[in-house]
Amino acid sequence: MEYITASALYNYTQCPHRVWRDKHGTQEEKNPEPNPFVQLLWDKGAQHEKNVIATFGEFIDLSAGTLQERFEKTLSEMKKGTELIFQGVLISENLLGIPDLLKRKSDGMYMPLDIKSGRGYEGSEEEDDQKYKKHYAIQLCHYVEILKKLGFANLDKGLIIDIHRKEIVYDFTQEISVRNKNTWWVYYFETRNEVQYLLENKTQNKPALSGICKLCPWYKSCKKWVEDSDDLTALFSLGRSRRDKINEDLGIEKVVDIIGINLPNIFEKKLLDKNFLYGIGEKTIQKVVRRALMLHTKASPVIYKRFDFPQKTYELFFDIEDDPTQELVYLHGVYERVGNKERFVPFVAENNSPDAEEKAWSEFWAYIRSLPKDDYAVYYYAPHEKTTYRKMRETYPNVVTDEELDNFFDPTKAVDLYTHLISKSTDWPLGSYSLKAIAQYLGFKWRDKSPSGAESIQWYNHYLQTNDKKDLNRILEYNEDDCKATMIIKDYLENLQKKGLSNE
Repeated sequence: MEYITASALYNYTQCPHRVWRDKHGTQEEKNPEPNPFVQLLWDKGAQHEKNVIATFGEFIDLSAGTLQERFEKTLSEMKKGTELIFQGVLISENLLGIPDLLKRKSDGMYMPLDIKSGRGYEGSEEEDDQKYKKHYAIQLCHYVEILKKLGFANLDKGLIIDIHRKEIVYDFTQEISVRNKNTWWVYYFETRNEVQYLLENKTQNKPALSGICKLCPWYKSCKKWVEDSDDLTALFSLGRSRRDKINEDLGIEKVVDIIGINLPNIFEKKLLDKNFLYGIGEKTIQKVVRRALMLHTKASPVIYKRFDFPQKTYELFFDIEDDPTQELVYLHGVYERVGNKERFVPFVAENNSPDAEEKAWSEFWAYIRSLPKDDYAVYYYAPHEKTTYRKMRETYPNVVTDEELDNFFDPTKAVDLYTHLISKSTDWPLGSYSLKAIAQYLGFKWRDKSPSGAESIQWYNHYLQTNDKKDLNRILEYNEDDCKATMIIKDYLENLQKKGLSNE
């Protein structure tokens, strides 16, 4: 029997195609080695689970044996009323689940408890902004459904212990969001049914390229399919859901075929039928056609709106390296340019202690304060640096004031090249507008053979274990190249703008 598992449900939340491909794809096309960053996450998750479990006192460990043996032991322990069961196996019909823990309630029923090495909620920790994580909720729902079928649950709830060891109740009767009035139960059952159809090959779906794909063992296989098929997800920012809607409503599946569509007819049809290309506005359709033409013809990049670059003596091209598994910022890198003089100025946390993180950040701000006031411009790529610094300000309030932080990111002198300019006012003959994609298109080369933020995290964790300066130097070199790439893109955009603007 092909069981529906929590892992399959998790994979579906990350990529609906992954479920089908794992079961029915050509296995020779799958990378047998896990992505190093994914392996790091697994290892850290396992260690976090081990550390949390050690605080629980007595529990029954059912992690050894066959699935059937463990299932029978789990039933036996629940019937006996065992307080805490580790790695119990739950089976009912075609459903299989292995929660980290099964916790007995006062009425003799059980609740599943999963130990997670991330935050318990999406977004910030603020009370008004707490939303369940889909991949956490759907796995807990799965365990509760099986427990109910076995007669050992009577509540639509599960428990999470997060990275901060907070116990968080997930209530599946709650609505998913303000906009989505479905409950988590409804979402779970819809997803479970989709997963079942995919596993049984009753439905099939297609690959779709996105930012998360590089962590998947099927990445090269799916990328080749997208390229060979001229699939619409080869276009920047189109995505799976819009691709599927265009496939369905326009009957168009290839990039080349969307170039010649009759836009006035499509806009007229949208006015008459609100469900036609639902969620895809006229400007988005125009953008898709424009990008398709550019990608297909390999046209030169264009800029549509003038941007006033800050005119300052000092230019700071800025990038951070951080490890989300530790909520740690371990490097603040600045490539400084003053006229024709350039230098790289890094600030490193040489271990993962709060003191080391705070020290590196304090040194960064000492450097910023040493610059001529209001005579420097800051360039960075995407909002990550800004949002991370807001969080760091809460953690280390004595390092920098809110006023200083606001001044540093003042849009009159701090430019997020991606958010302020690239994504809004330019187009490129590329499927990705990432820093690396654009800089490499412009001819810039990273010195490292496998440059990525995920690799940097792995190098830093290896450095923490070995204290090998080669790892630290590799991180510094990689970060310097990221900063230089930001400079290359800024200069290109400034020169492109001087050549003249294009009409959208």
